[in-house]
Amino acid sequence: MEDKILEIKDLVVKFSLRGKVLTAIRNVELDIYRGETLAIVGESGSGKSVLTKTFNGLLENNGFIPEGSIMYEGKDLAKFKTEKEWLPIRGHEIAMIMQEPMTSLNPLKTIGEQIQESIIIREYGKISKEDAKKEALTYLSDVGISNPEKRYGQYPHEFSGGMRQRVVIAIAIACRPKILICDEPTTALDVTIQAQILRVLKDMKKKYNLTIVFITHDLGVVASVADRVAIMYGGDIIEVGTANEIFFEPKHPYTWALLSSMPQLGTKGEKLYSIQGTPPNLYQEIKGDAFAPRNPHALKIDFEIRPPYFKVSETHKAKTWLLDERAPKVEMPEEIKKLKELKHL
Repeated sequence: MEDKILEIKDLVVKFSLRGKVLTAIRNVELDIYRGETLAIVGESGSGKSVLTKTFNGLLENNGFIPEGSIMYEGKDLAKFKTEKEWLPIRGHEIAMIMQEPMTSLNPLKTIGEQIQESIIIREYGKISKEDAKKEALTYLSDVGISNPEKRYGQYPHEFSGGMRQRVVIAIAIACRPKILICDEPTTALDVTIQAQILRVLKDMKKKYNLTIVFITHDLGVVASVADRVAIMYGGDIIEVGTANEIFFEPKHPYTWALLSSMPQLGTKGEKLYSIQGTPPNLYQEIKGDAFAPRNPHALKIDFEIRPPYFKVSETHKAKTWLLDERAPKVEMPEEIKKLKELKHL
């Protein structure tokens, strides 16, 4: 994979909160390739949303980037400071779908007006309202909303949760972005509707040549949408690989723990696996591997020196000292072996 659309190097994001400085993103390195669906996975607070907000300038006012770069189309987005700089990027090039559609939709405007507004802004006003309406109706149809002519004039409260999420997708697509960030867009939906929304996203990716970055903590969603997976912990990406590599050949103990926690791998009558301990305090400097205090396989060096990336394959790398040639050999958990067995069923 050579065609990088976004290249992140040594990215650091900090927040000034209550007189203290919190380091939310710690020297993250990540490449995103044109046309792929990349899933970023991790526990709440691991930095998934903060990382992707740096792609379109949506960090809160007290957030800042002291180090690193985010290269997109020859521009370093980490250096952008003003709304004027972000205007051609946000929405136009990189769009975002949030978790709760009602916070994204204006309850006082019709659905049609809100999609049409995106189209007019995209064209910098150089399109008639009639043409913008025709295009908006196409997007409504694309995302699976039946009778778009009628729905065009309705308000958000007249739509179900799943239909509102379809509308939010339509608004994002109307901007004709190259990258679409989906921040847990199916979390609030039931399983049936969730599957429908994932199908819509797959269809939109194909029709509009999108690159999708999918933020989630749901590994079931990852399995159904992702080409590649990045695992985040403590503000860092600790393992990256293809979906098959992460699910069936994971290397980092945190990835083992995440996969072992999947309810599908539980045994009837036995307690489900859970990760013991708590995530690191990001107000404090983290020494060594951030996961070391919760890692039953931690080595002495894990508490002292932060591991570099160890290359597993051309598409797979992980930050764990267990991959060092001098490390003792540790077997992956039985739960992961079950996953490998399920693969062959």
